[in-house]
Amino acid sequence: MSVAHFISRKCLNAVLFAAALFLLTPAVASAAPQSSVIQLPGLSVRGDSNSITIILLLTLLTLLPAILLSMTPFVRILIIFHFLRQALGTQTAPTNQTLIGLALFLTYFIMQPVGSAIHEQAIIPLEHGRINSWQALDRGAGPLRSFMLGYAREKDLALFAEMSREPRPKKPEDLSMRIVVPAYILSELKTGFQIGAVLFLPFLVIDLVTASVTTSIGMLQLPPVVISTPLKILLFVVADGWNLVVGSMMKSFHY
Repeated sequence: MSVAHFISRKCLNAVLFAAALFLLTPAVASAAPQSSVIQLPGLSVRGDSNSITIILLLTLLTLLPAILLSMTPFVRILIIFHFLRQALGTQTAPTNQTLIGLALFLTYFIMQPVGSAIHEQAIIPLEHGRINSWQALDRGAGPLRSFMLGYAREKDLALFAEMSREPRPKKPEDLSMRIVVPAYILSELKTGFQIGAVLFLPFLVIDLVTASVTTSIGMLQLPPVVISTPLKILLFVVADGWNLVVGSMMKSFHY
């Protein structure tokens, strides 16, 4: 087996397994019969019929974008890039495709240890038949839950724990995924807007100074943005802005 084929197979297994974790909670797993298994790439799970297998697989593939947005740092990274582009005033440069591509690779860089932990703790034992599919789902949920709990605010966790009316857990690791995932999304949105606002301030100062100078010398025919935009881009390039922004953003994820 080639290295490229092994890596692509490993990534596909991890992605599909994450999708299954998003859909199937331990409560559902405990109620499901031990004999029912689903055929997924790299996973050996038996099902009662091929129709159920196909429906579930298509559902998992459909929910992959939502899982990418809800269980990874992709939202925070993309929000920060959006604020940065708005602050620079470049409108469409870099393009949306460029920013999304960079956000995807940064997300992969951050989530790679989590994916490796899921692969080692859940997928490999399942492939060797040491555990069944529901035990694998329960094991695989651990690394994802730990990652999200590391960045979810207690206030957001308390909000959804109260709304779910579930028994109060003894420790955060006992919270179900239906509580952890939305709390993590809210926390990431707040953090992304906080970092974006901080990025906006220095460029806002340049806009204000440029507008004041052009108004005071009577340059009313020339919009201030025509002068401030090149100045902001020049400052950003001289300060090696992309390295600073990406480096600071990655360090916010404990790197």
